Parts: sequence; C-alpha cells; structure tokens
Amino acid sequence: MRHRKSGKKMGRPTAQRKALYRSLMIALIEHRGITTTDAKARAVQPEVEKLITLGRFDTPHNRRMALSKLHSKNAMNLLFQVAPAYAERPGGYTRIVKMGFRKGDAAEMARIELV
Repeated sequence: MRHRKSGKKMGRPTAQRKALYRSLMIALIEHRGITTTDAKARAVQPEVEKLITLGRFDTPHNRRMALSKLHSKNAMNLLFQVAPAYAERPGGYTRIVKMGFRKGDAAEMARIELV
C-alpha cells in the first residue's frame, strides 16, 4: 500500500530528484514559465509555491532559506524581485496548463507558469 507516502520518486535516486527539482525551480523563476512533463510540473509546483511565499518578505533568514533550496544567487535575487507582487495573494502563485502529448514518447506535456 502507498498510504501516507508523500511525494513522487520520479524513477530517480534522491540526489538526482533534488537536482531535477532545483533546476526546474531555477528555470521557472528565471523564465516565468517552462514546458515540461505533467508529472514533473505537478511535483515541482508545491516547492515553487513555498519559495514564493518565502520571497514575499525580504529578510536575511528568508534569503538564506531560499538560497539553500536554489543554490543560485541569481535565481534567489530574481525571486526576491518577483515575489513581492504576490504579497496580497493568499497562495496559488503558479498555474499548470496541459499542452497535449509529446510526439516522441506520448508523454503528457504541461506548461507551469507564474500567475
């Protein structure tokens, strides 16, 4: 049974999965939207939402927490420039739009973007 097992494993070891999520989060913050598979978009959405919640208030502690997740100073600075626009919003900072199936392997594709 899979009861109370949180998160998707994505068929990868832990270190590779964390690196995948990190790269997706950095790309999403830098480009304001990315196209990826539906499963990856759904897996990374809660992580990005937590980062934007941190970025709403620019404190040294929040900057350190964001940097520990992103490992990129450029992405962290962009996060703290973009996130104050969501200060009045009580969550739901991203949207996932389904885009059909990929031609090569018929994987379901989706676009995740900042609202």
